[in-house]
Amino acid sequence: MADLSQKWKENKAGKIFVDQSCIACDACVLSAPKNFAMHEDDGHAYVIKQPETPEEEAACKEALEGCPVEAIGDFGDKE
Repeated sequence: MADLSQKWKENKAGKIFVDQSCIACDACVLSAPKNFAMHEDDGHAYVIKQPETPEEEAACKEALEGCPVEAIGDFGDKE
């Protein structure tokens, strides 16, 4: 389970985030390319845009469920 206290600072503020357990597998970017990106310097994923449409919500859910190390979190409106 993703740890909110370990989220990357690059994550766009909001309910979805990627934490420091990310292994840079690129699965989230493939599932939700409008919402996730890879950091250019060290390769970890982070949220570039919080989901705004039902399609983006579904893509982010797919990314969260498909993360092999559970580095993606969804904590509603908690920050």
